[in-house]
Amino acid sequence: MAILLAVLSMCTTLVGGVVAIHIGESKRLVLGTAAGVMLGVVFFDLLPEALDATGRTLLHVPVALLTAVLGFLTVHVIEQTVALHTGYEPEYGAHKHGFESVGMLAGGGLVVHSLLDGLSIGFGFQAGAAVGAAVSIAVICHDFADGFNTFTVTTLYGNARRRGLLMLGLDALAPVAGAVAGTLLRVPAEVVGLYLGYFAGFLLYLATADILPEAHAGKPSHGPLVCTIAGVLAMLLVAELSR
Repeated sequence: MAILLAVLSMCTTLVGGVVAIHIGESKRLVLGTAAGVMLGVVFFDLLPEALDATGRTLLHVPVALLTAVLGFLTVHVIEQTVALHTGYEPEYGAHKHGFESVGMLAGGGLVVHSLLDGLSIGFGFQAGAAVGAAVSIAVICHDFADGFNTFTVTTLYGNARRRGLLMLGLDALAPVAGAVAGTLLRVPAEVVGLYLGYFAGFLLYLATADILPEAHAGKPSHGPLVCTIAGVLAMLLVAELSR
């Protein structure tokens, strides 16, 4: 099941890349919804499961919350280190840095990120079917944005279209490879809980620092905000029905 859902994630990644070439204003509504779904998964599924699986504390703070902070900071440090700009920057004018290698490095970072997404699906199903399904929903939703950004950020720095398509293909295959690894590697429940906490922080950063700004870039609109709230409420309903 984890691998099949990762294949679906691969498809949404490819759709995101195709949309990056053709889509117009409606992209913001899709991204707003994806951000809301991700936020809902973080607070209604991942963090509660991580806290239940890991009862230990460090400095009077649950270890699962510390790993969530670590996951949040990991993405932040990576983005700041490799100058990973997301796809909404064309709203403010095209880049002409002449740094094609930066675009390839940034695209490669998104490929590694997608590999971790697939690993999270596999580990999520080790924690339980409901958790695995919730993680899969979050991954499938935000992999649309990943596909969009992988193609955009690679070509934004002057790389040819074929390089953008190459990175998009690798980004699409990465979650499947990660899901296979996450399914075959059997780890203790507490370790899975710690990883789910880490992944919660990972998703929280992507939703708040990448996807939401991208959804609200450009002309002011209430549409993306409504879609974000709808995504959160939808995941609250899913979490309730799964219990």
